[in-house]
Amino acid sequence: MTSPSPTIYDVARAAGVSISTVSNALNRPDRVRQETRARILECIDELGFVPKSEATTMARKQMRRIGVIAPLTSYVSYMTRLSGVLAEAGASGFEVATFDSESAATSTTPILDTLPIKGQVDGLIIMGFEIDEAVEIRLEDREVPTVVVDAASARFPIVTCDDEESGRIGAAHLLDLGHRSFGYVRERQLGRYESQADRRLSGFTAEIAAIQGTQLRVIESDPSFESARKAARELIDSDSRPSAIMAHYDELAVGVLKAAADLGVRVPDELSVVGVDDGPVAEATDLTTVRQPFKESGVEAVRLLLSRLERPTAERTLTYLDLRVVERATTARAQLGDQTERGHS
Repeated sequence: MTSPSPTIYDVARAAGVSISTVSNALNRPDRVRQETRARILECIDELGFVPKSEATTMARKQMRRIGVIAPLTSYVSYMTRLSGVLAEAGASGFEVATFDSESAATSTTPILDTLPIKGQVDGLIIMGFEIDEAVEIRLEDREVPTVVVDAASARFPIVTCDDEESGRIGAAHLLDLGHRSFGYVRERQLGRYESQADRRLSGFTAEIAAIQGTQLRVIESDPSFESARKAARELIDSDSRPSAIMAHYDELAVGVLKAAADLGVRVPDELSVVGVDDGPVAEATDLTTVRQPFKESGVEAVRLLLSRLERPTAERTLTYLDLRVVERATTARAQLGDQTERGHS
């Protein structure tokens, strides 16, 4: 008859310590005295105990499935990121399980508290959400390797673009064209946290604030083309109409283009418009935009996650992907009345 495999309780009994001390010795050695940890490791060797993390890793290698949680139906950009995940995961022999989640901007509490982490997947890629600390701890405790894309995390590897930088280089492009009066269409949010919209607007504002004589008016829009179209009319149909408008992302920028057409304002002769993303809608409308490497972010996230599956205790990393302005037909040099010499205040 085969003897049962030794458990953490057996190790604790043999070493004369609690099971929490054994757990700390394996996972948080700084919390255990050196001599105590040495005794625990000796007992582990004598008993042939396999720590849960190693057993879990071995079991996971047989599943070969990655979970992706993202607002897939809220933003086209996350479908593009998913295409990168699918391509890289497929090439590595992993299947992908997707879980669509509500947009963080339209959620009052963007907290992922019902994650599918009960042995369904080898690891998770979470896109576009600030993960609540309690959820991060839960994922860690259940030893679910996780990579975060396009959001912040205190514990997991991150793949992202610098949101402030995207706003900054959009503003720099318009400043270089001589524009000095600006509008900005940001996405309205319900939650009280520093969002992507906050950071992007912060970069835009800081860049133009460094130039003397600039003006900025910010309006908010719900995350829809029609809402942006309505909001942009307020900016365009006024005595103080800006000569350039940047929108938080491409779909909102298209709303700005439609509002200008509604009011008979010519783009780019009378109004320059910039978006962010460079998705299909930007190419279709010939929109100048700040390109984010969406597919590449999905590819990089899978590579990081597979690396974590092989080395669960590897140091966490922060990967920034490059941004650049893609200049198309919706931006032009400002008319003489809005041009001044570029210089710092």
